[in-house]
Amino acid sequence: MSIPLVTSSNYLLEDLKEGLTQECKTLLSSLPIDKGWVATNLFQYQGFWLVYWLKAIAFATVNRNRYSSSDHPLLTTNPHDLVPFLERRLFIDNQNPDLTSFTSPRLFSTHLPYVSLPKSVEQLGCKMVYLCRDPRDAFISLWHFTNKLRTQTLGTLSLEEAFERFCRGVSLYGPAWDHIMDYWKKSLERPENVFFLKFEEMKAQPSVQLKRLAEFFGCPFSKEEEKKGVVEEILKLCSFDHLSNLDVNKTGRLASGEENSAFFRRGEVGDWPNHLTPEMIKKFERITEEKFHGSGLQF
Repeated sequence: MSIPLVTSSNYLLEDLKEGLTQECKTLLSSLPIDKGWVATNLFQYQGFWLVYWLKAIAFATVNRNRYSSSDHPLLTTNPHDLVPFLERRLFIDNQNPDLTSFTSPRLFSTHLPYVSLPKSVEQLGCKMVYLCRDPRDAFISLWHFTNKLRTQTLGTLSLEEAFERFCRGVSLYGPAWDHIMDYWKKSLERPENVFFLKFEEMKAQPSVQLKRLAEFFGCPFSKEEEKKGVVEEILKLCSFDHLSNLDVNKTGRLASGEENSAFFRRGEVGDWPNHLTPEMIKKFERITEEKFHGSGLQF
């Protein structure tokens, strides 16, 4: 999993070394290092390279009895602020954040690979929803996203260079295939605690997948709610078209430095043929076959 050199919430700053503790400096000096996509360097830790939409769906579903569609927090607040990252927003600036301010059920997000999660996640029976997409589309999305964040000094990252790094596993939270496989296996071992959701499935059957998600959260939609159109109301509120056109998501920045608009591009399935060459496609298919062979996971 790739992590830029981070010491404060604004990880887009060029150099944050001065804020590192000696313990962090010692750890980083012992780790494999490679060129970063956004920040200068990536460090390999526990086998991974470190540095909205599901957040909106989850928040709206578990809080559907608390807010109406006319005064919903999603209308005025970016989803990343409503469902904060554990490894950024909560624990970077404050190693002991006050979690009592979060209304139950508490929703958090993470890009961490399963191996890097604290053991308490399993011990306490935390529920996890893992959203993934076709690695080819994930790569194209990541390439566009990182180029929005790169500084003028770094310049634009070419598709060819990004592709080479991605296939080597040196990418944000990569290797992508290993990241996906770890959560896929856990979803088979512990289906009551790990819900594996494909972006493609959500796009194809939004109502079906939303109902499955609500069941997993322990707050299934009642027949009365379904008759009243609550499912459709949530899907409309959290649709890509609706969220991307809200003022809050077209302006401003997150505390970590990214522009809110950077998180919205197309929200479609199957954009990769418009970018990848036949040779790239063959290489992707070969790696995917090797990584997912015998797992039952297909895209």
